[in-house]
Amino acid sequence: MARTHNLGFPRIGAKRELKFALESYWKDQSSRDELKAVAAGLRQQNWALQNQLDLAPVGDFSFYDQVLDMSFTLGCLPNRVRDFHGDALDNYFRVARGRSAKSSEEGCCGGNHGGVAAGEMTKWFDTNYHYIVPDFKADTEFKLDASRLLAQLAEAKAQGVKAKPVIIGPVTYLSIGKEKDDSNRLELLGRLLPVYVELLNALAAQGVEWVQIDEPILVTELEADWVKAFTQAYQALSDTKVKLLLATYFGQLQSNLELVASLPVQGVHLDAINAGNEVDALIAKLPADRVISLGVINGRNIWKTDLNAVLEWLLPVSKQLGDRLWIAPSCSLLHVPVDLDSEVKLDAEIKSWLAFAKQKLTELSVLATAINQGPAAVKAELEANAAAIAARRNSPRVNNPAVKAAIAKLDAKLGQRKSPYATRAAKQAALLKLPKFPTTTIGSFPQTSDIRQARRRFKAGEISEASYLQAMRAEIAYSVREQELLDLDVLVHGEAERNDMVEYFGEQLDGYTFSQFGWVQSYGSRCVKPPILFGDISRPKAMTVEWSKYAQSLTRKPMKGMLTGPVTILNWSFVRDDQPRSISCYQLALAMRAEVLDLEKAGISVIQIDEAALREGLPLRRAQWQEYLDWAVESFRITANGVEDETQIHTHMCYSEFNDIIKSIADLDADVITIETSRSDMELLDAFKNFEYPNEIGPGVYDIHSPNIPNQDYMVKLMKLAAERVPAERLWVNPDCGLKTRQWNEVIPALTNMVEAAKTLRKSV
Repeated sequence: MARTHNLGFPRIGAKRELKFALESYWKDQSSRDELKAVAAGLRQQNWALQNQLDLAPVGDFSFYDQVLDMSFTLGCLPNRVRDFHGDALDNYFRVARGRSAKSSEEGCCGGNHGGVAAGEMTKWFDTNYHYIVPDFKADTEFKLDASRLLAQLAEAKAQGVKAKPVIIGPVTYLSIGKEKDDSNRLELLGRLLPVYVELLNALAAQGVEWVQIDEPILVTELEADWVKAFTQAYQALSDTKVKLLLATYFGQLQSNLELVASLPVQGVHLDAINAGNEVDALIAKLPADRVISLGVINGRNIWKTDLNAVLEWLLPVSKQLGDRLWIAPSCSLLHVPVDLDSEVKLDAEIKSWLAFAKQKLTELSVLATAINQGPAAVKAELEANAAAIAARRNSPRVNNPAVKAAIAKLDAKLGQRKSPYATRAAKQAALLKLPKFPTTTIGSFPQTSDIRQARRRFKAGEISEASYLQAMRAEIAYSVREQELLDLDVLVHGEAERNDMVEYFGEQLDGYTFSQFGWVQSYGSRCVKPPILFGDISRPKAMTVEWSKYAQSLTRKPMKGMLTGPVTILNWSFVRDDQPRSISCYQLALAMRAEVLDLEKAGISVIQIDEAALREGLPLRRAQWQEYLDWAVESFRITANGVEDETQIHTHMCYSEFNDIIKSIADLDADVITIETSRSDMELLDAFKNFEYPNEIGPGVYDIHSPNIPNQDYMVKLMKLAAERVPAERLWVNPDCGLKTRQWNEVIPALTNMVEAAKTLRKSV
């Protein structure tokens, strides 16, 4: 009998209940008890949805981030929060976002608004989920605090849940952290393992049989010392009283397959979506008493599983393995929306092609029934699934001959600027007449309650299109006026009309559709609703030109046209899986290129094309990087490079480690790149020590993901660090990212300090 289980479930709630509870608590509009009550209710709902499974995950629920949860479980806290008053939840939010709900501490960065420096944030492998990076030093000590996990386990047991606690494995935990001194974090393994042993024994004492221990770095290339660390770690953990399911996901094991098979664990989870060709090899290598869990449902995309195709290869495997076979989604369902049943407005035909988290569990149940009782027991379900798969494959809505013809005619010349950077820079300087250390923002300004209310009322038909447009123009005028008062050098229109930097464009491109409640957590309370790219992409009409023209009419200063780049639109969408991602990206590039050219014709002389997700799309193995970078960089260049020399092209990247792809970043040939650097104290600029970046760069000096307001001296200090790596004449001053999620009462003082910092730099550097 094959067993079913799940690696993790979305924690935000079908209608983002956790998001709203968190934000209410942070604003002191609700109590800690009310926040905890919402969390308990969501856990109960999630377990109820998973009650058909043989084992359900416990500990996958988090108030902010599962990596930060693990840091607190292991007692691995930054020194800056060790002596603050309050309980563990206060400190938890201080690390996550710089402050808790009620904060009277001396401020960070020289400010006086409470809080501390927030933890560094980066992306979880190749997903759009962000985690708080653990800090390590040579003297780092670990001390177990299992209270969070044990409390959730007690809740689950009280509700009759067949619980499987989920934790991040010790080797992955060390690998995704950072040293804050000259030490080697791998040398901490000997101190860390006893705490893991203590944790596993504590779970065993509560009657736990199986623990899922996630080690996703096993799908990356491992150096010899990290391979040795796995052997050391799991030998130490083998003496505990629980059974370990070693979970790998997001890719293939390749050379690590032998290592995995040799580890003293009782089961191994393999992502059969990405590593289906390794199933037979893993079965052959694993000892005959080991459980093999196969991820047969895609945990990262929203298309229905072809259940009949899966059963074709899975049924023979089940006969071979018998009770040793477990089946599950490929990874945690954190990366997909909660429930397709909520989508009452979604196009019925396209909806029939989709499956969200709840529906994926139903698919899993159908597969298990087919394995354990025979396909005839679920004949109707399999026939309905086959019909949906065929309908999608044959739908004329998916394929556009004109778009395919345009892709076939792609020419390398489309990706080339007319002149090299030095020539362009001189022409742009003459046109724009910007001072040294020019100031700008990344694009968005606060999405106030008035903006959101106007958008909601317009979509509900409560106000006319004319009234909505008038409201958005008023917001744009306000943003422009505030920027002029701040004395910023290059302005933006503020993006009041945009719901999301990807969704906004997807709504205007053919080949996309949209959910109403398809929210996915990006970090903390920040959720995104990825567009669904189901067919060939084209641009019926201009998307941003009128807004940018209006904004430019309100000022004599340069107004940036704001676009999202093709790679980011691709990586932040649920992408069709019936053609190579590169083809979809080239289609997006041609559509966005037309928008760039229309902006230029409208008199917009500065155009920013955000590629926040460029690095996110990198394959997890370096050997596969270049193929991806070739088409990703080319897609950006096709988008950007049809303009005249005088038009200044900007791009923006946030919360991405890109030191190891700096040459490809330079190959984008953007005139200006703005990046996140404030949380890492300009660490990302270390790439420029050994690589002479040829163009201009704006290292962010204002961490917009924290409510803390940095002061002028702090920003000057960061920019002086930047000037040690990049020539001062090529530096810009800007925030880390867009200001959409902040409030005006935070933004104005922070930007005031930023502008004054730039003026100080003009005199002193």
